[in-house]
Amino acid sequence: MADISIGKAPHPIAVLPFYGTGAVCFAALAVLLFLAAGELTGHHFSPHLLAIVHTAALGWGTMVIFGAAYQLLPVICERDLYSVPLAVASYLTLTLGVLLLVWSFWIFEVGIVMITGGALVVMAALLYTINTCVTAGRNQRTTPQQAFIVSSALWLLVTVTLGLLLAINLRYTFIPRNHLDLLKLHAHAGLAGWFLQLITGVSTKLVPMFLLGKSKREWLLCTALVLQNVGLVLFLVDGYFNPITAKMLVYGGIVALGTLAWLLYLADAYRNRLRRKVELLMKHAAVSFACLVAGFTLIPIAHYFSDTRWVSLYGTFLFLGWITAIILGKTFKTLPFIVWSSHYRHLNGKVKVPLPKQLYSERLTVYQFYLYVAAFVSLVIGMVMDYTPVIRTALLLWIVLAAVYVVNVAKTIFHKPMITDGDKTQ
Repeated sequence: MADISIGKAPHPIAVLPFYGTGAVCFAALAVLLFLAAGELTGHHFSPHLLAIVHTAALGWGTMVIFGAAYQLLPVICERDLYSVPLAVASYLTLTLGVLLLVWSFWIFEVGIVMITGGALVVMAALLYTINTCVTAGRNQRTTPQQAFIVSSALWLLVTVTLGLLLAINLRYTFIPRNHLDLLKLHAHAGLAGWFLQLITGVSTKLVPMFLLGKSKREWLLCTALVLQNVGLVLFLVDGYFNPITAKMLVYGGIVALGTLAWLLYLADAYRNRLRRKVELLMKHAAVSFACLVAGFTLIPIAHYFSDTRWVSLYGTFLFLGWITAIILGKTFKTLPFIVWSSHYRHLNGKVKVPLPKQLYSERLTVYQFYLYVAAFVSLVIGMVMDYTPVIRTALLLWIVLAAVYVVNVAKTIFHKPMITDGDKTQ
């Protein structure tokens, strides 16, 4: 890996605001979940659940992923980030868009506020897509990871554009298809297009790097890229022109096979790793992948059984399991290094500087892991039982978890440089 050339890391202003705002949104998500505890096993098309899902998908997941992607694009594409100003503009539009959307969904005010929020999110996605595609296009050598990153950006743009059209349709009905069916298409374009393909591309770069492992089975990544996209395209096209029936499970199966190819690639890198001991933060990734597999197994159950709790569990395993677990783990594998680079890279080797892992509290990451496992497992148990007191208790744990995460993120972002030179410390 030593011969890999990478682009220069972007200015921290293109990265850090996303991590900080994402942490605040995670705390807000935990609070909103607690306030709507009695509704979590109800129908997914309700004002509070729509607000919660968009907080999770845009304010939490997409916000942090934007920041991580801007930092990692120079590594994955081996070129400098195309534009820092575009990255900053995408932060401002995404943040304001999320605020307007979540508020309008929570009070279910269908109109200009909701539409404006959706339009701002579309603008943020467009700016991100331009930055991603131009950065990747500057590299003449295309890797599967780059293809996943570009593909996911395009799917994000499709997802949020469809979401904006649905928001307009709530106020000015113009789409001939059933709104709830289109909502399913919108959700899965985001899940299988944006999140799945982005996480696939980034994880196949980061996980081998952190494990000091490598897989030579690049064909698995190419297979994953093709199957994930083919399955999703077939699902969306068929789902728009025809009723959503059991045949959609076939398309889900194609995406699942693509996901399996990706997980087999990671398993091969794990088997060939040099670092035998797996760090606690990497265990978040293992939990994340297990939740993704569980989510796939819930698809036919949610389709064939009318009980709304199965759809809620499906969303819980994907948003609070798969996406949340991997973000919680990867935050403290990437954020400390970003802050460390901005403060100490130019001084490394000249004076004594702290290590990246000294910029955050390792003890808090231990609490974070066990709090997360306890909060997630107890929430799933409460939802399966459809018993609100258990759900509320679980969501109190989520609030504590979010507080621990926010404190550790803040400690990292607001780290004050400490430089030791002999007996002098600055």
